Amino acid sequence: MRLTAFSDYALRLLMYAAASGERLVTIEETCQVFKISRGHLMKVANLLTREGFLKAVRGRSGGLTLARRPADIRLGDIVRATEPDFALVECFATGNQCIITKCCRLPDVLNEALNAFVETLNRYTLQDLMLKPKDFAPPLPKSPALRGPRFARKAARRRV
Repeated sequence: MRLTAFSDYALRLLMYAAASGERLVTIEETCQVFKISRGHLMKVANLLTREGFLKAVRGRSGGLTLARRPADIRLGDIVRATEPDFALVECFATGNQCIITKCCRLPDVLNEALNAFVETLNRYTLQDLMLKPKDFAPPLPKSPALRGPRFARKAARRRV
């Protein structure tokens, strides 16, 4: 199973807002931090606001903040709100054309696995993912292994 980029961005935006505390975060700032598309993040922020995870403050000095305490936001709720479906196999979706659907045992196993996945997420909250604001700083450039002057190696002279 793989989460969509939409869910990934939702989790990142909520983590960033949680780390910012009471400070309002903007879409532009968040896009720069994560190097992601403004259009995509706008859609994510709109959904998270409609679902009650974020609160949007309009105006010149507006932005986004958490609508609830991080300890009250379960990861399972976020993923259920942001994933379009959990159709792991064809027979989980509408328009199923599989010829063995009526006797296949695979859906029961996959449904059990899917429920275990969501239940695991439900055991964790945004509080469990909390980072510090400094954790969102861009990584420092890698320093070379050798510091100081580097001289080209000279070919050894041969004595005759």
